[in-house]
Amino acid sequence: MLIRPARSEQIVIRVRMKHWTTTLFFLVATCIGGPCRQAEAQLLWSYPPKKAPLRVRLVAIAISLPRSSYFQSAEVFVAETEIGHEEWGLIKLVFTFLPYEPRLSESGFDYSVVHEVSAWRDRNCDETVAQLTARSLPNRHEPLIYSRNVPRADLDGRRISLPCYETSAYEYIKSSFEPVTPLPAPHGPVLEVRPNPN
Repeated sequence: MLIRPARSEQIVIRVRMKHWTTTLFFLVATCIGGPCRQAEAQLLWSYPPKKAPLRVRLVAIAISLPRSSYFQSAEVFVAETEIGHEEWGLIKLVFTFLPYEPRLSESGFDYSVVHEVSAWRDRNCDETVAQLTARSLPNRHEPLIYSRNVPRADLDGRRISLPCYETSAYEYIKSSFEPVTPLPAPHGPVLEVRPNPN
């Protein structure tokens, strides 16, 4: 003999089935939609960083770590990068190299040499020249070592934040000799003194 569940039990079973169906539908939707959201988040994080070609002139070296026999070493420069036609702006350039790779300072530490590298912007390492030359001991600063033919030698102690770019010996493209034309001599006064009419 078949025993049918009471009416109230049928309602409870229907409600439970409705909840299970809703839960199952939610899980399926989450599994299908989840990876897309995860991929979006990974795209926003953007690793590896976006690289862009830079043309730089080395102005001065701030930090030169000793070459390691096993690990990566680094040099930190104050450099100028081309921001427009014959217009250059100061940056901080971090150059990393392996034990068997040359230092950037060995391949033309001269302002007349323009180095082309592929670099990426790192906002976390922006610093002023004063911060770059500060050392761990209180009130101790190491002066910048300026490159040959640099037209300026007055950057020590500047408090303007330099945008930081990072590159490596692997990202080095080429260098070219582009001497800087000397600045024209300043012209005389524009205003003239009027003769006294009296």
